[in-house]
Amino acid sequence: MHTGEEYHQIILASQRDRAVRDRFQQLVLDLLPAGAEVLDFGAGTGIDAKTYAAQGHPTFVYEPAAAMSEYLAQYCHGEIAGKTIVAVASPLACKVQAVTANFAVLNHFADHASLFEELSRVVRQGGFVLASMLNPYYLGDARYGWWRANLLNLVRHGRYAIASESGIHRFAPRVVVRAAAPYFRLEQLLPHGFGWVTQLYMFLLFRRT
Repeated sequence: MHTGEEYHQIILASQRDRAVRDRFQQLVLDLLPAGAEVLDFGAGTGIDAKTYAAQGHPTFVYEPAAAMSEYLAQYCHGEIAGKTIVAVASPLACKVQAVTANFAVLNHFADHASLFEELSRVVRQGGFVLASMLNPYYLGDARYGWWRANLLNLVRHGRYAIASESGIHRFAPRVVVRAAAPYFRLEQLLPHGFGWVTQLYMFLLFRRT
């Protein structure tokens, strides 16, 4: 288990992770109206939140892991002092135009139905949820026994779990879409085409109905 600072340095040092983060952040910024509030759900060490705040978006951060939250307080000290970033103990403590969940935050949930019901009380009508989730069809994982052992579960049920300390679950997009209804509808799903087997992360954009 990494400390917040160790995680922060590792993820910033990864060229692949930086590329994923850049794409995710740009999509968020393209979708947000000027000055709109955003909740960074599972904010980690505050890397995304710092970018949103710098672009003029009041940013709430929800991070339940103590190690991450403590380092976030250091990394975003100036923004927190200036109240452009505000830490919340519960997502329900804010009302925003958008909720973002980057780098597999939603893969830590076994079921998303209650989560989306809660987020429906956070996101304003017409707002959105953007999540990057682990792509269950990524062929780079085929070298692992757990991927091959769960392929039938993925085909039959659209989901499976891996026994690990982190409690990671994999989901086919249709399962998440079903859990998001009736509060949110899927507006965009990335990647397309060949990217389905070559990219580790998929982006799901949900619009509040």
